[in-house]
Amino acid sequence: MRPTRYLIQFDPRRIHFEQTDFLVIGSGIAGLFTALKAQNYGQVTCLTKKGITDTNTERAQGGIAVAIDESDSPILHLEDTLKAGAGLCDQAAVEVLVTEGPARVHDLIRLGAQFDHHGDTIVLTREAAHSRPRVVHARDFTGDEIQRTLVRNCREAADIVIKENHFVLDLLTNRAGRCLGALAYDTEKRELVAYIGPITVVATGGLGQLYRNTTNPAIATGDGLAAGYRAGAELMDMEFMQFHPTALAVPHAPRFLISEAVRGEGGILRNSQGKRFMPDYHPAAELAPRDVVARAIWRELADTGQECVFMDVTHLEREWLKKRFPTIFNTCAFYGLDMGTDLIPVAPAAHYMMGGIRTNLDGATNLPGLYACGEAACNGVHGANRLASNSLLDGLVFGHRIVEAVKNEIGKTVPWSREDLIDAAESGYPVRNEPSFDPKELTNQIKDLAWEYAGLIRSAQGLAIARQKLAALASEITGLVLEPDCLEAVNLLLSARLMVEAAARRTESRGAHFRHDYPERDDVNWLKHIILHNCLCSAC
Repeated sequence: MRPTRYLIQFDPRRIHFEQTDFLVIGSGIAGLFTALKAQNYGQVTCLTKKGITDTNTERAQGGIAVAIDESDSPILHLEDTLKAGAGLCDQAAVEVLVTEGPARVHDLIRLGAQFDHHGDTIVLTREAAHSRPRVVHARDFTGDEIQRTLVRNCREAADIVIKENHFVLDLLTNRAGRCLGALAYDTEKRELVAYIGPITVVATGGLGQLYRNTTNPAIATGDGLAAGYRAGAELMDMEFMQFHPTALAVPHAPRFLISEAVRGEGGILRNSQGKRFMPDYHPAAELAPRDVVARAIWRELADTGQECVFMDVTHLEREWLKKRFPTIFNTCAFYGLDMGTDLIPVAPAAHYMMGGIRTNLDGATNLPGLYACGEAACNGVHGANRLASNSLLDGLVFGHRIVEAVKNEIGKTVPWSREDLIDAAESGYPVRNEPSFDPKELTNQIKDLAWEYAGLIRSAQGLAIARQKLAALASEITGLVLEPDCLEAVNLLLSARLMVEAAARRTESRGAHFRHDYPERDDVNWLKHIILHNCLCSAC
């Protein structure tokens, strides 16, 4: 599985180059928080595929898990994270997350983020697999509050330049393998621009759009992961996609997240016969880890032949629900459901990518000059199954650490020349007036294959079918057009092949990766990570 080095063929002698001190790709919590930290040391350029608010962060409902209550501690947070991660968390990474997390949340508050308070005390809620209430939130639109706060601060910062509608095609490297920056396509001006700088940070989020059913927005197409892989960056844990147990399952409507916090506040799951079933699967019932709850729902659906189970909050006070979960309440109402009186139809959907570009604890990759943070990165902090509400904290903590690690390098000149990139003219797909495929049809085929064969339940037979069909789809691509849907389809195809490859190699079940032909966890042979590097695969 050797992809082209670049997504498209381009002539470096005919494109515009811009210099920057610090390049950030992505405008979610990881990207914007990193940009705000870096602007203290130099001029920052932030590229984002669409608008600055078109992110997964903006949709986050639950909140930020952080040990700030006197009844809690970083040690307890660490223990909960390690337990949820099914033995595959990097403990050093988790220790960094839980010990540095409180300071980063206070950074957000100083920037103006308004979280729920009772008097002078921050209100904390409990979510699945947490032993204590520790989730800081702004009702059920925490992500939107964070996004607005970061956008406002970035727009006001004199040394941060935001470039919207810039689709990053690839990371640029010299012949020694050092990252020089990125090649972007300005979709408004319809021109290629290369951004060059000493530090490049990939914060492009995940790839939820790989699946037919997902809580992710349309922008989550794995572009950063695909670009990183083509450039030679190592990818780790690509088999671990987290499926959220409870997405609103209304026919012909997009999947909408019914937050973990709903179960944390007392929501009960019932099957089509009205039976509460989670106590049959786990002692913590509805507050079991996400992978457990998602597979329990999957089994209930298989046993009953139904397409959804139901979230029951009718025992909770209606006006309180409306105040605590206004976004969820109003969305349900849009589809004719009253949270106070109706059962809410829910089913699992792809939600969060635990794998990504492999980094150390300072966000550094195997390519000099290239860093990654947030959902696009994999530092081992989430293991095989992310603990609820650790994702936003991850972006804050490790974005900050990147800047602290490289602050003396920001603004330094990196020797480069257009000759470093001269091979690009032959190292990508040719750009044509018409693509060699229908982007919408290709994307739909990828989504269906991923959902059927690389979803909640996997097997050697199914993964082999997916591998063969995805390879056949790849062989049909002979040319591209410079349109986002076409570029995204090719990135999704590469990401799907990488996920299937990793899932086929892990012959056990662990966390979010479940093989019905290998249903047991195997700590003797598989207490390790799968690393993908170009067309090579190794375990360490």
